[in-house]
Amino acid sequence: MTLAKIPLAGVIGHPIAHSRSPLLHGHWLRSFGLAGHYVPMDVSPENLQEALRTLPRVGFVGVNVTLPHKENALQIADIVTDTARRIGAANTLTFLEDGKIVADNTDAYGFMENLKQGAPKWRADAGPSVILGAGGAARAVIVALLDEGVSEILITNRTRERAEQLCQEFGPCLRMVEWAQADDAIQAGLTIINTTSLGMAGKAELNLSLAGLQKEATVTDLVYNPIKTRLLEAAGDAGCVTVDGLGMLLHQAVPGFERWFGIRPTVDDATRKAALA
Repeated sequence: MTLAKIPLAGVIGHPIAHSRSPLLHGHWLRSFGLAGHYVPMDVSPENLQEALRTLPRVGFVGVNVTLPHKENALQIADIVTDTARRIGAANTLTFLEDGKIVADNTDAYGFMENLKQGAPKWRADAGPSVILGAGGAARAVIVALLDEGVSEILITNRTRERAEQLCQEFGPCLRMVEWAQADDAIQAGLTIINTTSLGMAGKAELNLSLAGLQKEATVTDLVYNPIKTRLLEAAGDAGCVTVDGLGMLLHQAVPGFERWFGIRPTVDDATRKAALA
């Protein structure tokens, strides 16, 4: 009698001990009674290619990649999805039977699913979206908003050049706003998204005025430590619908889990509790 192989997956980063992904995937594996494992792996940048080429040969069906490997993983992969190419980074790798690596990015999907779950009445055509920050997370948010049909995106960043670059790359729907005028952009926005690390535990606060924030606005913060940032607290006090950042982490994990283990999980209260354990 030949036993079926137990599928292995995991997350690669440097460092990686802080990752909540093993808690999340472990919860889903137990919930479905699946034989499989999801493990954290600390891999330095100079060893990334060797690790990714070796993992399929020892039973791995795929991995998530996080900082600092998202861009390099895209270069190593044999097949790259259109979404990953547009975002310019990979976060989900699937290993084919012949050992080839398929690179995808599910951050845009995770962002939009979280936004819709947390703000069911949100509409792409409600008005301008405002993105704070111009890093990798901002790129994923831009792709998500454009694909959903948002026609006007105001982007502001402490380093002007990075915001300008995104405007040039993604086209006329984007408009750069000076960081000094970020308060004005917030007043104009119906969807406000913080993609910076400002407000995260151990980081500086996001010191922008919300005095002119429209109460009809939806405000979401990609920071999830703390779950309720000062931005979300202030927006909630102003009467806005607020969406925390934990859900993006949970939703972006769904496609990978389905590809690797064959069952599509749902993001519910039990999922959130497991990720926060």
